[in-house]
Amino acid sequence: MEGFQKIGSTSELPPEGEAREFPCGARTICVANVNGAYGAIDNVCPHRGGPLGQGVVHEGQVVCPWHGWQFDPLTGRSGQSTVAVDSYDLRIEGEEVFAKLRDP
Repeated sequence: MEGFQKIGSTSELPPEGEAREFPCGARTICVANVNGAYGAIDNVCPHRGGPLGQGVVHEGQVVCPWHGWQFDPLTGRSGQSTVAVDSYDLRIEGEEVFAKLRDP
């Protein structure tokens, strides 16, 4: 799994409808569970730097806890504007969870 880094175990993944923060290399990423599908995006909201992994999932979108900006956890796109956050590939192998970051 070239380029993938272990971020945790399946027991640490968020339950359906929730998001959590995970350290991944020098970054922290947001992993969200939308109807049983996991998505990973940058943890930093581009609006004012809010921690997306501390937000909630509402109608399939991660909602920033600071000012309510919303992002699709599978694509990183915002339904509110043309702004987006990076999205990352996730892999689950057995009980381990891996994410693949893109080069800056």
